[in-house]
Amino acid sequence: MRVLLIGANGYLGRYVADRLLADPAVQLTALGRGDDADVRFDLATGSPGALTRFLDAVHPGVVVNCAGATRGGARELTRHNTVAVATICESLRRSGCGARLVHLGCASEYGPSQPGSSTAEDAVPRPGGPYGVSKLAATELVLGSGLDAVVLRVFSPVGPGTPAGSPLGRLAEAMRRAMQSGDNELKLGGLGVQRDFVDVRDVARAVHAASLSAAQGVVNIGTGRAVRLREAAAVLARVAGFGGSLHELDSPPARLVIPGPGPEGHPVGSPPATYPYPDGCGTWQQADVRTARDRLGWRPRIGLEESLADIWMEAACRI
Repeated sequence: MRVLLIGANGYLGRYVADRLLADPAVQLTALGRGDDADVRFDLATGSPGALTRFLDAVHPGVVVNCAGATRGGARELTRHNTVAVATICESLRRSGCGARLVHLGCASEYGPSQPGSSTAEDAVPRPGGPYGVSKLAATELVLGSGLDAVVLRVFSPVGPGTPAGSPLGRLAEAMRRAMQSGDNELKLGGLGVQRDFVDVRDVARAVHAASLSAAQGVVNIGTGRAVRLREAAAVLARVAGFGGSLHELDSPPARLVIPGPGPEGHPVGSPPATYPYPDGCGTWQQADVRTARDRLGWRPRIGLEESLADIWMEAACRI
């Protein structure tokens, strides 16, 4: 099976590439903006015609799209998350390769949900910010393209390589700073937010399964269990061997608060900076994962403690 992977150097794309390369039946070609891609191509500015010519030359059986942007203004997010997907869809329609498209969406497309509920694929999307809007627009382009396509709506990915700017990445960094400076108290806020954390390696397994399946439409990829950031912080403290106390600050709902470092890297006494949880999904999100089980034969295998231990291993290397 010849697979064209777009976005192989991103957080999710790296693990998808590893998973696909582990399958001896897969011949993988990576397309991206970086020098280490097999083929350099910028989806945000490249023409559908140019990509069509490449598809006709390579003739992949599956195209996997892991590319996109998680930060930036509305214009940048639209260019990288929506316009880029429009280019992929148009190129596949023009091409004679007949490739199946596996596109990675995200749970931010759903927006806030009712606490205690599990969000199924038929839920009406109400994204709470420009990122979710740009990703939802991309999903609608894929679903309306007439292609053989499936969209994997990934909930909150965690594990090795978790970006330092993400909530769990910031937690690990705050704990690293506290241990490095000998602080016995770690002050955090906004830990009441609950998310469905799924390991990035399990996401890669889902992409592999979707590439081999006939599933179409939207499929949620999560664990089916929401976890409070407070619980995740406690697990992270345990795996890190942090012997101090976690002191929770009062803060607005759905905001993560971590004291900023002073000139020497120590917490300062001024009020801590506040960071909105980046997905625009409020205080609660949990996936209904029955479709992934039934149509992909997929279940998550890696627990949150193992994911957090791997996040900590990377943070600890900076001590």
